[in-house]
Amino acid sequence: MFVLVEMTDTVRIPPWQFERKLNESIAEELNKKLANKVVYNVGLCICLYDITKLEDSYIFPGDGASHTKVHFRYVVFHPFLDEILIGQIKSCSQDGVHVSIGFFDDIVIPPESLQQPAKFDEAEQVWVWEYETEEGAHDLYMDIGEEIRFRVVDETFVDTSPTGPSSSEASTSSAAEEVQKKEAPYTLVGSISEPGLGLLSWWTNS
Repeated sequence: MFVLVEMTDTVRIPPWQFERKLNESIAEELNKKLANKVVYNVGLCICLYDITKLEDSYIFPGDGASHTKVHFRYVVFHPFLDEILIGQIKSCSQDGVHVSIGFFDDIVIPPESLQQPAKFDEAEQVWVWEYETEEGAHDLYMDIGEEIRFRVVDETFVDTSPTGPSSSEASTSSAAEEVQKKEAPYTLVGSISEPGLGLLSWWTNS
């Protein structure tokens, strides 16, 4: 679920922080810049693990701050494919079941990856597994707030960095840009279409 990623960055330390230890100032600045941010094709940054190397610091003309190239390792949330995770159902829609693991909410289980046969209950706004038994079908509801075990089967990174408007599409692409702004930079796709996966209550209360 969590991995250590080696990174390199140039950190700017303002003059009023010169009285502090350099490592403390750099650690604070790195966490300000990266913590709770998604790095494209890397994952969700959690916190600084350690600093492995500090290169020489420089003060440039017209800027009283120091600039230091830093080599460091950062704790990143980036589950590997086929990893089993446990979260809570945040909401349900026609697009599938939306799951949260507390600090990360952009997890979706699409309809085709649910236990089959499954149907969407429009009145309750929840997905239902029509569990077949010898006595007939039983409806098992995937209620909001229930704990759910799922397998990570795919991931999607979206580059949400701002881009300048093109001259020809400046007016026509405004609506598309608004949609892109709302798109999550990092999304996990889950699956519960195998025995043992799904709501924990399905398997523990039997």
